[in-house]
Amino acid sequence: MGSPVTGAEGTPLAAASSTSPGLRPPTRRSTELFMLAFAATLVTGALILVEANQEQELSMRILWLGLAYLGLLTVAHLAVRKWAPYADPVILPCVALLNGLGLVMIHRIDLAMADVKLPNNQVWSSAAPKQVLWTAIALTLFCTVLKVLSDHRTLARYGYTAGLLGLVALVLPGVLPSFIAPEINGAKIWLSFGAFSIQPGEFAKILLMVFFAAFLVSKRDLFTIAGRRVIGLDLPRARDLGPLIAAWAVGVSIMVLQKDLGSSLLFFGIVLVLLYVATERAAWVVLGVMMFCVGAVVAWKLFGHVQIRVQNWLDPFADPSGTGYQIVQSLFGLGTGGLFGAGLGGGRPDQIPEANTDFITAVIGEELGFVGLAAVLLIYTVFAMRGLRTALSVRDTFGKLLGGGLAFAVAFQIFIVVGGVTKLIPMTGITAPFLSKGGSSLLANYILVALLLRISDAARAPKTTPKPRPQQPAIADQFTVMVERPK
Repeated sequence: MGSPVTGAEGTPLAAASSTSPGLRPPTRRSTELFMLAFAATLVTGALILVEANQEQELSMRILWLGLAYLGLLTVAHLAVRKWAPYADPVILPCVALLNGLGLVMIHRIDLAMADVKLPNNQVWSSAAPKQVLWTAIALTLFCTVLKVLSDHRTLARYGYTAGLLGLVALVLPGVLPSFIAPEINGAKIWLSFGAFSIQPGEFAKILLMVFFAAFLVSKRDLFTIAGRRVIGLDLPRARDLGPLIAAWAVGVSIMVLQKDLGSSLLFFGIVLVLLYVATERAAWVVLGVMMFCVGAVVAWKLFGHVQIRVQNWLDPFADPSGTGYQIVQSLFGLGTGGLFGAGLGGGRPDQIPEANTDFITAVIGEELGFVGLAAVLLIYTVFAMRGLRTALSVRDTFGKLLGGGLAFAVAFQIFIVVGGVTKLIPMTGITAPFLSKGGSSLLANYILVALLLRISDAARAPKTTPKPRPQQPAIADQFTVMVERPK
């Protein structure tokens, strides 16, 4: 593919000329508000169905959860309309609907687990109220980012700082001792401080996207120079492979030290996509995929935990009550759901381990069926498409790369999650964005949405043309005045 025709600052002329102001802000406000109200209605109806099917009565919990959800959405809508009035009106409703559906499923799992006898006479702690609290904190952070960051291009100045912080956050759980970074469900991706825990990898992905976007904008010419041509591909020069090799080394380190295939695959996939968007050369993607496959095979040969993950992927029924128990229960749940599902409140999520985190999509598939799960994935698709459209429309190159990376990260993450649950790829340890229980995921993903809306506001805002200065008449057009010398 040939290089696009660019303007003075490297912006494709076609994209710049096709950028239009879009809808007027009042129309956007009504569109977004209508879709948010529709999302709130769906979520409230789903809560009523869960209560009716599970408890056979309606309790005050529905009123509390529904009003809290509606209030949070109203605050988010007002913040977007105040600080990003031209932002895409579809992105926030998609996020709100996913977050609301996640709240419904977490509440449904709480009801199912309340009747389960836990080991050592433990009592199940309801996660839905905590999820509402984390949503409130995440939306506060969301509003703060929109207010403080008035121009997304400011982030390009701190690209290397963001890269260093992101790298430290990404590898920190793998190198710290187990009393600070415990191994949970076979993966070391958490930092624990007493009753408080955080997953730094969720924030690292945003920091590293800022770094790679800024780096590729400043060094784009180095990556577009072709080396040798092999099998129809223009391979990059050997001395230009440094960033790709560094990203590959980090990805393999995550796989080995943290025992987390999901974060490794997500990080490396984002790097490859940003390289492809910046250079429009498929050779980078082909080389990256080959390097990742080689690293994965070597890790599979050398490390036992990688072999267990692969064995559970190839044949989970070889040990259905041991290492393959999670994926076996997930497959049984999806099979029970069938095409239209068992209905909200009609499934058995208590039989699926980690149902409100890693396997929440399996619970959705059991209770809403293939149709319901496909509808949820369609919402993610709409979100990703609007994000990519924002990346195409924004005028600056940094915004294009960052917006494309943010949209791709959410889409690729849900692919990894659903792929692991359905046995398409080996099981991973990452959570579904906006759906799964967890504060770190909500905080990081709402920051991601705020950045995407900031880029969207810049892309859709009408161009402001400076007022023309009044032109002075030419000297030749001036009247000649004869001045007499005083006598």
